[in-house]
Amino acid sequence: MDKALRTMIDNMPEKTGKSLNEWKSLLKGKSFSKHSEAVKFLKKEYNVTHGFANTIVTLSKEEDITAVDLVKNQYQGKEDLIPIYEKLLSVVKGFGEDVTISPKKASVSVIRKKQFALIQPSTKTRIDLGLKIKDKPTTDRLENSGPFGTMCTHRVKLLQMSQIDNELKEWLKEAYLKAE
Repeated sequence: MDKALRTMIDNMPEKTGKSLNEWKSLLKGKSFSKHSEAVKFLKKEYNVTHGFANTIVTLSKEEDITAVDLVKNQYQGKEDLIPIYEKLLSVVKGFGEDVTISPKKASVSVIRKKQFALIQPSTKTRIDLGLKIKDKPTTDRLENSGPFGTMCTHRVKLLQMSQIDNELKEWLKEAYLKAE
């Protein structure tokens, strides 16, 4: 399990008033058609922060699927992209202790107080990195968000490790700083 996720789970009782298992039990009795509905429910009814609510809902969906399994499934048949994914995680975790990594079925959300990046293995040879940097002009490399919709404002297509350069790190840092 990812260290940040483990820390979040360990801190959950103190920060939210319930353990992960208690949250799972509570959600078991509810029926939500969308992930976002369950997140909104926890935020509204229990004053849980977005990061904790998102993690609780994600981990409550399927008891048997861990965050590691979710990532492993995303990269099945796309194993050559794993070093790029791991390098991106290393970069964002270096920004501060307040970064949360939240794997989902098809992507990994990167959250501070708000989500600021999305990592998605889109093809066998490409990771799409979604960024939320409002009012930032697009470029040939820093494209319009495309398939990420409203969560992200921009997308960067990554085919190789060398593309995680200083320019990309600056964009990630800018998105992180704006996600307060």
